[in-house]
Amino acid sequence: MSGTDHADLHAVRTVEAPVWERRVVSPVLAAARPAASAPVQTPLPMPMPSTALRQLLIVGVTKDGQTFRPSDWSERLAGAMSAFRPDGGHGGIASFIGYSPYCVPRSVGGHKCVLVNEALRGVEVMAWDFVMSFARDNGLEVRDVTPLPAAPGAPPSPQR
Repeated sequence: MSGTDHADLHAVRTVEAPVWERRVVSPVLAAARPAASAPVQTPLPMPMPSTALRQLLIVGVTKDGQTFRPSDWSERLAGAMSAFRPDGGHGGIASFIGYSPYCVPRSVGGHKCVLVNEALRGVEVMAWDFVMSFARDNGLEVRDVTPLPAAPGAPPSPQR
């Protein structure tokens, strides 16, 4: 190794981690951290309480009145959201088949639609943002179809 200093080969290099890999840990949290041998359990996010949740209907009609294409857009969007389920999507042998209860394709008035429950936001904020951005970016009509609470003493409304 002529012309190369051995000290340069063994020099310690520090490379800053990319932004998405950096962590800031306060001294209090660092002291409370479990031992390295103890498994760390991350709780699954809990859906928001059902009393404050909206239900939104994304209708396959653009703001200028045109039918949104492709014709299977609602099934594709709901299929992309199918992994976002209560309790993180755990299930049986065929749990991967079917839609999430938070994002379901529908047909209303002859138009393809997707019924989105705001509980999706409690499970995964980025999934909620994706669905709402899809509707906004494509100029689709979004209707709030949250059932109104029943008046005291009134008979319960039938389920849709």
